[in-house]
Amino acid sequence: MDGGLDSVSSYRAFRVHRSEQGSLARSIEELDDRDLPAGELLVEVHYSSLNFKDALSATGHPGVTRHFPHTPGIDAAGVVIESETSSVQLGEEVIAIGFDLGMNTPGGFGQRVRIPSHWAVPRPADLSLEESMALGTAGFTAAACLDKLEVQGMRPSDGPVLVTGATGGVGSVAVGLLSGLGYEVYASTGKPEQSDYLRRLGASRVLDRNELADDSGRPLGRETWAGCVDTVGGSTLASAIKSLRYGGSVACCGLVGGTSVSTSVFPFLLRHVNLLGVDSAEMPEGEKKRIWNRLADEWRVGGVEMITRSLRLEGLSEAIDQILAGRMVGRRLIDLRSS
Repeated sequence: MDGGLDSVSSYRAFRVHRSEQGSLARSIEELDDRDLPAGELLVEVHYSSLNFKDALSATGHPGVTRHFPHTPGIDAAGVVIESETSSVQLGEEVIAIGFDLGMNTPGGFGQRVRIPSHWAVPRPADLSLEESMALGTAGFTAAACLDKLEVQGMRPSDGPVLVTGATGGVGSVAVGLLSGLGYEVYASTGKPEQSDYLRRLGASRVLDRNELADDSGRPLGRETWAGCVDTVGGSTLASAIKSLRYGGSVACCGLVGGTSVSTSVFPFLLRHVNLLGVDSAEMPEGEKKRIWNRLADEWRVGGVEMITRSLRLEGLSEAIDQILAGRMVGRRLIDLRSS
């Protein structure tokens, strides 16, 4: 067991309060270590990132956060400053994403988090804390989708891969990751004005999301996609399923276009296709460590700086409004280092 700090220390955090009437207010506050829950690790957070789930937490979505006041932030990367376990040493740099972090446990929008040790994975040697949060849950999820697709046998020579919601955090990283590995990437978006952005990431072709709409009623579409990373759900996911090539797969990781999928069994019975669910929050520690190591090595995403904008806590509220309104492109890195 490693020793900890001898005195209580203060830190800054982005907080969300809910009044008795139900209205929400956001503010930046000064807190101290006593405001944190019990946990084996106390981590000084250097960087976090903004995800759609953080925006839901900050607006009181009951499926994400139920207890207020609250510090959102499902991502955190920093340095261990207290440890109650021999498996994690003082001064070790760690990455924490998912589990209950930033949901009902104070998260990475504060300069400190206290968490169970199994929530943290060691920072890979070839990936800085800043780079890890430029990717964050969104980038990690994109990699988890590719991991599942390749387990099912998908390879660059199989044909084009579709990425839906391509200008978002998951979609942007997926386009860059896939194209960097030699895949022919078709990027679908509701923001046609961002076509140049997607081509710079490596998209072979940019599709307006309406091009995927299929109201024909036919159970099968033309065999087009060797695979798909779907961040949208709903009718977009249904269209992708029935346009998969024989043996192809869709990795499903999002729901911004709807939570229901209306499709027939014919693609599964006649084309031997797969619908793969992807979750990054509850993924076991060992699997998270493996995927982070791949992102630091053979899956290192080039051009992440092109899709990432850095901001401080003071810019978070505006960014949250942007992501909820569907106006955000790429990633937002939160720099929590003391200025």
